[in-house]
Amino acid sequence: MRRTVKLQFATAFLLALACAGLCSPAFAVQHAIRQHHGHRHFRWLLWNPMFRPSHESLIIQNAEIDRLDLPRIEDETELEALKADGSLLEIRAGEMLRFDPRLDPSRRYCRQWTLDFVDDLSQAYYNRFHQQIQVNSAVRTVKIQKKLRRHNRNAAPADGDTASSHLAGVTVDLQRRGMNKDQIRWMEHYLFYMKALGLVEPEEERHQWVFHIMVSGHYSEWRHTQDIVPLEHPDRETPETQVALGVGTK
Repeated sequence: MRRTVKLQFATAFLLALACAGLCSPAFAVQHAIRQHHGHRHFRWLLWNPMFRPSHESLIIQNAEIDRLDLPRIEDETELEALKADGSLLEIRAGEMLRFDPRLDPSRRYCRQWTLDFVDDLSQAYYNRFHQQIQVNSAVRTVKIQKKLRRHNRNAAPADGDTASSHLAGVTVDLQRRGMNKDQIRWMEHYLFYMKALGLVEPEEERHQWVFHIMVSGHYSEWRHTQDIVPLEHPDRETPETQVALGVGTK
């Protein structure tokens, strides 16, 4: 009888060890998953931009494109035709602006008002920090956007109410990676002012680390009546609301 009890106890003990061995990897995996999600949540809390990407923002961008009755450029043929008739203008590199070298020169184009905005912003940024703004992306075609979507799940669709505004040539992506806190804050204040006037619709993309900026068709009209833009004063803790830029007429 004692032998039977001992044998049963030993068998149960071995089974318990076996179960523990099987469960431990599962527990470790679950723990690792919880820890991974915890780190992702913590990093998301640390990511606190002024202009988070959103469905609403994409709707606003496309509504402006529809208001202007602009086409979404399908392919290279349409792109070249818009360049030829002057609907799209070349963004030129210079003392105050450079390009991501990976950006195809054939896509360094945008609408007139977007070019005006890029010129004004790059000048104001250079005056403040004596550094160049970098353009990472400008006009795209539907064909290019679909290809991008296959490799980047965060890229906007190529059609519909939330399609990428790059397809109409009204948007640029400006490099955010590499900017220090003062430069990022300056950019956010500049864009906040422009957004408050209804002149831009910006997003700060986390995965690409850029300022994605759709420029309204009203920008050029506004620009001709103004010579002021927002700028942070280097000797003050709080930013000035405006600073003279010296463009346009009053």
